[in-house]
Amino acid sequence: MKLMIVDDHLVVRQGIANLLRNLLPAVAITELDNGQDAVARYGSIQPDVLMLDMGLPDISGLEVARRIRQRWRTAAILFFTMHDELPMVRQALDVGAMGFVSKNCAPEELADAVRRVGAGQPYIEHPIATRLALNRERPVDRRLRDMTQREMEVLLMFARGDAVARIAERLCVSSKTVSNHLALLKSKLQVESSIELVHLAVDAGLVRFGQGLDAGNA
Repeated sequence: MKLMIVDDHLVVRQGIANLLRNLLPAVAITELDNGQDAVARYGSIQPDVLMLDMGLPDISGLEVARRIRQRWRTAAILFFTMHDELPMVRQALDVGAMGFVSKNCAPEELADAVRRVGAGQPYIEHPIATRLALNRERPVDRRLRDMTQREMEVLLMFARGDAVARIAERLCVSSKTVSNHLALLKSKLQVESSIELVHLAVDAGLVRFGQGLDAGNA
């Protein structure tokens, strides 16, 4: 089995790789630390499973999954991330992910998820699957529930501190388009300022505390 792991934290990425080499002896692992490289190298590597973190330093895991699924419709994508909010899980599934597990899962469950996704079987970590089935959401989850994939992408980048021009460059759209997205997000999420937008992202677990607090006003 060929596995591509995309995670920008070196210690985490290497730890996961070493863990899976022990649990899956036949696995061949490629490690990458950003989304652009994942998209660029996917075609030459053709991994059986692409394991993605959600929060990457350039484009988010959601955008990586979207771009790869556009070009390789059979790509088997497994999200392995600290973000287990239901809107994020739904976004991942909407862009074509076959699996979703959190970084709190047991090592054996992660290995099982890789095996199943590699065999073409969907896999969602049990507690997350239960919450999806029962539709148990916190109030902040409900506010994020109806966001589009592109709105989620813009929110993630903005909350991490990316300027409007930088977001536009990464998404290959105009700055005006990004500004319009942010204005619509404020209305949809019922917030009045950019700081409130960032705080909502932090409360939802989309970014870690301390990220994006210099985002300023838009």
